Amino acid sequence: MKRILITGENSYIGNKFEEWLEPYGDAYQVDTISVRGEDWKSVDFSTYDVVFHVAGIAHVSTDPKMEELYYQVNRDLTIDVAKKAKKEGVAQFIFMSSIIVYGDGSSDLDVITRDTEPNPSNFYGESKLQAERGIEPLSDDQFKVAIIRPPMIYGKGSKGNYPKLSKLARLTPVFPNIENQRSMLHVDNLTEFLRLVIDKQDNGLFFPQNKEYVKTSELVKQISKVHGKKVWLTRLFNPLIYLFINRVNTVNKVFGNLVYDKHLSQYKGSYNMVDLYRSLERTESRQKYGEDDTNISKP
Repeated sequence: MKRILITGENSYIGNKFEEWLEPYGDAYQVDTISVRGEDWKSVDFSTYDVVFHVAGIAHVSTDPKMEELYYQVNRDLTIDVAKKAKKEGVAQFIFMSSIIVYGDGSSDLDVITRDTEPNPSNFYGESKLQAERGIEPLSDDQFKVAIIRPPMIYGKGSKGNYPKLSKLARLTPVFPNIENQRSMLHVDNLTEFLRLVIDKQDNGLFFPQNKEYVKTSELVKQISKVHGKKVWLTRLFNPLIYLFINRVNTVNKVFGNLVYDKHLSQYKGSYNMVDLYRSLERTESRQKYGEDDTNISKP
């Protein structure tokens, strides 16, 4: 049995991971704790094999007043939890970082490889990167540190940029047809990847993603299709949009390029449990999670 402690009570990813492991029965024991305040420091970590640290501020803010809090939560808290885990004999520490350490995207298609240097464009990305650099030196043969840099995570009930794009896709009859590529990761593919990393007690830097790259306009079109709607893709607005790419973060997030090299995301086991269109059906469906999903491998 693998005993797993998830830090970040009520976190979307933490809850989805716990759900994903339920069908395995006694193979995994999962507990969650809040790391707000000081009470978590008295919790005995020594009874766990893995600490999965997902606690943090996930949304991006440009408010300078928020900067100190981002570093306190995303960097300092991460390092403190990792040090406690190591001190108390935990075998593996998994940290959820983000593709955002490479910026928000750009007009150029510069595919991210292992040699690509991080270049955060805001203090959210910088706080994640500094957390990585703070915990990497703790890794050794007895304490395996795994750092995950996922692209946009989406799924039923997810938060962040995807729900905003989904809402737009359901409402707009017209959308700009910009040639771009983005890496994305459905939450089921992420949770299976995490399970494999834990089973293999792996360490290092990881870049999971869906098998398919996504063009934003095609994503909007597919979401509309799931809802039985049609959207007209037009290049009419492209010259205006290209003026703002590399200048406005919001435009970069929607229409910029931000992709991992596909070889970078290969792993020792297959973790892509659902393809893009089926994942959109699952995400956009109003039915209960998992209902009427056919031809999808499940644990």
